Amino acid sequence: MHLMNRSVLMLLSMLVLSIATSAANALDDEHWDKAQKCIAKAITFLQTTQADDGSWTSQPGPAITALVVNGMLDQPEIDATDPYVARALKYILSQCKEDGSIHGGILQNYNTSICLSALSRVNNMPQAATAIAKAQAYLKGMQWKDQPGPDGKPITTNHPFYGGSGYGKHGRPDMSNTQFMLQGLHDSGLNCNDEAFQRAMVFISRCQGIESNDLLKDKIVLDGGFIYATTKNKNNLDKPETKADTITVDDKDTGKPVSQLRTYGSITYAGFKSYLYANLKRDDPRVIAAYNWIRDNYTLDQNPGLPEDRKLQGLYYYYMTMARALNAWGSSTLITTDGKKHDWANDLIDKLASMQKPDGSWTNEADRWMEGDPSLVTAYCIIVLNNATR
Repeated sequence: MHLMNRSVLMLLSMLVLSIATSAANALDDEHWDKAQKCIAKAITFLQTTQADDGSWTSQPGPAITALVVNGMLDQPEIDATDPYVARALKYILSQCKEDGSIHGGILQNYNTSICLSALSRVNNMPQAATAIAKAQAYLKGMQWKDQPGPDGKPITTNHPFYGGSGYGKHGRPDMSNTQFMLQGLHDSGLNCNDEAFQRAMVFISRCQGIESNDLLKDKIVLDGGFIYATTKNKNNLDKPETKADTITVDDKDTGKPVSQLRTYGSITYAGFKSYLYANLKRDDPRVIAAYNWIRDNYTLDQNPGLPEDRKLQGLYYYYMTMARALNAWGSSTLITTDGKKHDWANDLIDKLASMQKPDGSWTNEADRWMEGDPSLVTAYCIIVLNNATR
């Protein structure tokens, strides 16, 4: 990305934001029909693969089942009385723990967050309403704030863990788990002014390659994108992590070569979406920088920013975070840096329609992060199509 005078970049970005947000939704009847046919085939597939206990792919816990429910309940003709959804909800609620978490013994934050999103779509079910309130409280308690850190000392605002969430109570925080936490809290109606959102903004901003990053601006490429985590693990608090490669650049002060972390697509959309859910102003430099990264790297052919040999990893997670983020942005039109206009919703519908298998499912041959599992990936795709057609 070419460097520009900061004030000029800001003015240009503001102009682009104005154009983008004023553009009308460009979804047409042909793409609407195509999306609905894909969703119908996908739901038919999932109806044939539900386990006897109501779950789909229960090994990591109820999260994948909840993703399926999430997608199904976004269909106007399906509600909690649908037999497949009813069995799935019974399974999810059977996983509720006294402390408010919802899981099968592992990945507490991940499972609870996604189950919270699914339960938030259920009306007139007292057991679900109780689970929602308790899950919200649990997730807020899981967020790194003032509890003891790896060294036994309380986490403060200057700690790299602060504001983030990980897979479990003692896990280091990362962008994926943090965005799922915020997704669940957002979907279940928690006010964006709640302290959980405000704390999360501290962690998320520290994963962004931007000059105002108070912790890692010298370690991340300053292109507005996001890396995975502020730390590798509890024993390497001074080493942030990306799933993309590093790049060697000359230090701006010493001129000596230094290694910086590259940003990448799925997590950049996760960060951008989280900013929108927290209701940051659209002229906030963090929002502008993330949106400009999206304009610079718009593609559906790969998870941009990942190395060539890993570019298809997490592709469907990328599609899901993209669709949710751009739907939250409020326009299906995106103007890339080269001046081209893209109807992202139509583009995603065409892409997923071309990749759907005859049985209605989707899978990723680059099987990382469980994307070889048809239940998970098909659930992702239903959520993508739902967001593309809103």
